[in-house]
Amino acid sequence: MGRLFLTYLDGKVYSCKFCKTQLSVAEDIISKAFHCRHGEAYLFDKVVNVTLGAKEERMMITGMHTVVDTYCVACGSLVGWKYETAHEKSQKYKEGKFILERFMILGPDGSNYSVNQDVELDGSDDDEA
Repeated sequence: MGRLFLTYLDGKVYSCKFCKTQLSVAEDIISKAFHCRHGEAYLFDKVVNVTLGAKEERMMITGMHTVVDTYCVACGSLVGWKYETAHEKSQKYKEGKFILERFMILGPDGSNYSVNQDVELDGSDDDEA
């Protein structure tokens, strides 16, 4: 593996739960009203220090979406996904945006969210069916 170059952020930073690599800032949150298999998830406009997986089609509650999983560039942990294409017209606002699962990240104050025991582990976010 070559040398790792990271982007450093100023402000209220969200970071990888496992290695504390910075991922995004609070100002880039579009919505906190999403849910995933582990509980809460946030929709971000921009995310840094991630690598992207392969494109795949996922049927979600709000319709079919083309998404790519996002992984922390430093430790390789799955931290969320990016919406590539929304097939429903009403969902086009998600295109190019990122979901970060709260269970996989640390909040700006260092808070760590645990798994919500009421959420099915094989369930999905507010969007996934």
